[in-house]
Amino acid sequence: MARRDRERRPAFSQLGPLDSPIPISTGTARLTLESDGSVLLDVNGVPSSHLHPDPEHLVFEYMRWMLLVIDRHLEGGRGEGTPQLAHLGGGGCSLPRAIASRHPRARQIVVEIDELLAQQVRTWFALPRSPQLRVRIEDASSALASWREDRFDVLVRDVFAGDRTPEELTCLAAAEHADRVLREGGLYLANCAAPPGSGLMADEVATLSAVFAHVGVIAEPAHLSGKRRGNCVLLASQHPLHEMIDRDLRSDAVSVRLARTAQVEALARAGRVLGPR
Repeated sequence: MARRDRERRPAFSQLGPLDSPIPISTGTARLTLESDGSVLLDVNGVPSSHLHPDPEHLVFEYMRWMLLVIDRHLEGGRGEGTPQLAHLGGGGCSLPRAIASRHPRARQIVVEIDELLAQQVRTWFALPRSPQLRVRIEDASSALASWREDRFDVLVRDVFAGDRTPEELTCLAAAEHADRVLREGGLYLANCAAPPGSGLMADEVATLSAVFAHVGVIAEPAHLSGKRRGNCVLLASQHPLHEMIDRDLRSDAVSVRLARTAQVEALARAGRVLGPR
């Protein structure tokens, strides 16, 4: 086999066709193989997931930040017994795959609206099987509303329709449901992609602050100040956030920090609570 062929040979042995549209329930997906053996998954023209042969190597920055926070949460004695985690939004399941590798005793459920995509990614990326990782085909807001109280230690929201999170998952009712389904001391993490000048980050912080006692924001300085678009991670809990999060973030390749309390409070004052109470 030629050297170039060896370098292009995927570490994932059951991938679908590369660099061409693949039909899924909501449109089309596309797989692009990178030179390091990782695979970029686009869904309807938008980058959805990037999976590396090493499941704990997360290419998307915001997922690295989420994993760091989840590590601290689980290793800090929160989520005693068998940790229960839920993910609203699946895509290629990059983050659940990383958590399964790092925390094998954890039990995760992923809610994905696209049935055909969910079937494909389990094969393409050799995802862990149930009970370690279960996939539920359903609309994320419907699943969130249907779950019983005190069910999860960690709840992750990473749902997009195009490049925006649906309004029914950013409103006050969604925050109240997130609080309801979390166990005592549970943690809610949300991926927020806020365009400059939209006020979306401030609105989401204000909405979460109306429900949770402790809210945090992980973002690059330029994004936090509203100068450019980017993905930030919103954190919310009824218990104080882990004190080591900001120090842990300093090891990331990107210059990112946990926003100071004064910055979060200023965002909450500037934003508006989304949706009726």
